[in-house]
Amino acid sequence: MLSRIAESLFWIGRYVERSDGTARILDVHLQLLLEDPWIDEDTACRSLLSVMGSSDPHPDGERTDLTRADVLGILAVDRAHPASIAHSLRSARENARRAREIVPTELWECLNATSSRMPRRVAADKVHDFFRWVRERSALAIGIIESATSRDEAWHFLTLGRSIERADMTARLLATRSLTEASGPSWTTILRSCGAYEAYLRTYRGVPSAVNAAEFLLLDRLFPRSIVFSVNRAEQCLRDLQPAVGRAGIADDAQRMLGRVRNQLEYRSITDTLEDLPQHMEAVQVATSEASESIRQRYFPTDAAPIWIGDQL
Repeated sequence: MLSRIAESLFWIGRYVERSDGTARILDVHLQLLLEDPWIDEDTACRSLLSVMGSSDPHPDGERTDLTRADVLGILAVDRAHPASIAHSLRSARENARRAREIVPTELWECLNATSSRMPRRVAADKVHDFFRWVRERSALAIGIIESATSRDEAWHFLTLGRSIERADMTARLLATRSLTEASGPSWTTILRSCGAYEAYLRTYRGVPSAVNAAEFLLLDRLFPRSIVFSVNRAEQCLRDLQPAVGRAGIADDAQRMLGRVRNQLEYRSITDTLEDLPQHMEAVQVATSEASESIRQRYFPTDAAPIWIGDQL
């Protein structure tokens, strides 16, 4: 497979998952700001932008208080902002266009229609409906990938991108748990935002507690949105793409980075993780970012010079 095709497939998976994860995080926290009058809206909005990797929209000049509308404009409908839902959906569509000879027609039509229907503004009373629409369109795209793509290299790159992004977005969602301290979203709310509430009840059969809910979203090996599940799937995709392992062990840097952060989560007690949850979730985000860069250097070299070996290129 050409490296440019593989790169487009990898980023289709990441952008589709990013739009879904961003919609889930914003839905939880913007609704919380609306319902809880005791939260300092400006502080909560700035913290949320920081967790999502966005800088202050007014870095120069006088300080201006941020509102729900500002966050919605930046992270939802701003087509120029790299962390926004609109940017993710448009980028997924553009990558599908570049890999049109490989991407299933149904997936191309789904991404093309979703990008073209992306609104330029969202009314205050339609915010929840908008986030639900984003989640449904992302689920449709993922469903097409799972049902209409052979389990070949194309599927592995799509799934690799999705898995790395899902681990990152779940870590960001868990990091937002402590943004507003006592007024933060409950564990029940976080589980529902991940679509994990009913799966949690079937597993633990009780009201969500901090330890059990965090353990479920961090370490559960059967729930597809847990961090360990996502990291395990990313590692498996990397092994399938290049299964050879040298005598010295794992030779792939991305596998090594993902395996290291997975071991740190699995072998640390959940109570220790909860004591400084934002720091541990930041470590997950750093690991996924470094793994993504390692994958880019290995499979999608942009300025790779030809290397001559004997008479072969």
